[in-house]
Amino acid sequence: MQNTLPLLTKTYAAAVFGVQATTITLEFHIHRGIHFSLVGLPDSAVRESQQRVKAAMETSGFAWPGKHITVNMAPADIRKEGSAFDLPIALGILGATDQISADPLGEAMVIGELALDGELRPVKGALPVALQARKEGYKRLVLPAVNAHEAAMVEGLEVYGCETLSEVVEVLKEQPERFRVHPRPFGQETENGKHLVDFQDVKGQETVKRAFEIAAAGGHNLILIGPPGAGKTMLAKRLATILPPLTLEEALETTKIHSVAGRLKQGEAVLETRPFRAPHHTISDVALVGGGGNPQPGEISLAHHGVLFLDELPEFKRTVLEVMRQPLEERVVTISRARVSVDFPAAFQLVASMNPCPCGFYNHPTRECTCGGPVVQRYLNKVSGPLLDRIDLHVEVTPVSYDALSDARQGESSATVRQRVVLARNRQRERFKDRMHLHCNAHMDAASLKHICALDAPSEKLLRTAMQKLDLSARAYDRILKVARTIADLRGANEIGSGDLAEAIQYRSLDRESWAG
Repeated sequence: MQNTLPLLTKTYAAAVFGVQATTITLEFHIHRGIHFSLVGLPDSAVRESQQRVKAAMETSGFAWPGKHITVNMAPADIRKEGSAFDLPIALGILGATDQISADPLGEAMVIGELALDGELRPVKGALPVALQARKEGYKRLVLPAVNAHEAAMVEGLEVYGCETLSEVVEVLKEQPERFRVHPRPFGQETENGKHLVDFQDVKGQETVKRAFEIAAAGGHNLILIGPPGAGKTMLAKRLATILPPLTLEEALETTKIHSVAGRLKQGEAVLETRPFRAPHHTISDVALVGGGGNPQPGEISLAHHGVLFLDELPEFKRTVLEVMRQPLEERVVTISRARVSVDFPAAFQLVASMNPCPCGFYNHPTRECTCGGPVVQRYLNKVSGPLLDRIDLHVEVTPVSYDALSDARQGESSATVRQRVVLARNRQRERFKDRMHLHCNAHMDAASLKHICALDAPSEKLLRTAMQKLDLSARAYDRILKVARTIADLRGANEIGSGDLAEAIQYRSLDRESWAG
């Protein structure tokens, strides 16, 4: 009997590590015998693909070959995880056994999980995979229809969304237009229509709203100190409504993280509003910053280009708060494991809130605090100095009076405030155009402060007096200058004035040594 040469074909998929994808080449070797071998560091979900692929092929009208099938997943030293390799494995077997033409397989990257009836189920990380497919020069990407609109946001790549294995085979054969998915328009919906809350609903609290405008304009972190019921949470939820709209680049960066974490809504193409994350104070450090055996993004990365709100800050475990210090400074978190090290972006804006003391009524205008100075100080010390050092604005929130609550007049809308914020951010963008690592005033380093935040003689004298008389700590100096620069930007000024500096000084409450004395 004449010997036949073993059949060999290839398909291409991708593995996602952090928020980046790596191309995986699947090689299929089919010869005499009855066996299925899968090599190249597959995890248990990948090894179990044989049963899903066999059932999906047979229920879709294809034949499972009674041969010895060897599938090599290269590079062999990278661990392959998840069920997204089902589809490329099925197509590789079909191509190697001449049930479909193998020629189109070299032009496409394919991912997808198969159900037993041949249906395609959604996978995580479609956007990073699409970016990798474009980078590697693949002509098209074929994936589950649920993930297609997300992947289609990547320009220069043909994206086909399919619901079954049979549809994928049809796409590879003919590329019918009905399966082609085109990018959805970005940013057409008005910013006003994207939020369910608005600053015009907030009664009173004009000083606090002013602090939020400054925080939004300069990208500053902010902490609210006040008694229960003063409106801290209500105010924090509205910060995202006055931040500048997401650019497409920012939206894609944020969407990648939510895609990897499996947080995108079904059929959602791209995030168009800045995320707002508010984890409970019982959260673990891994859930906050990310990690795990297969590293996943935490809350600080899910808040990338958005707002992270930590309510009741002293109630968080100290270890949880301390792991935030490096991401607050570097705007990225690195998760290291024995086999892999991944980076998750974490350029979030922190808003925290806390009571001034355990009973909540220290410095209250009408109710008496029952704690006493030492108890108040111990409570404040739950939040470390180095963490407070990374928070630019300390804002005291007092209860709203009855007259303010009953006032029928609406306050200034978020849209109006956002217009001023956008103008201030545009000034900063122009200022930092030659400093690629800087995007807003809050990111300025010591070298930039010298040139950008220079003070005249009267302002120098005012700051020196404030440092001495208000017992401000040394760490407050840089923060005051950054905030003053933002206040000047809001009024369209090129130089920091004494009024800008005076307003910035008042936002350093917790730096005063006598605050709880």
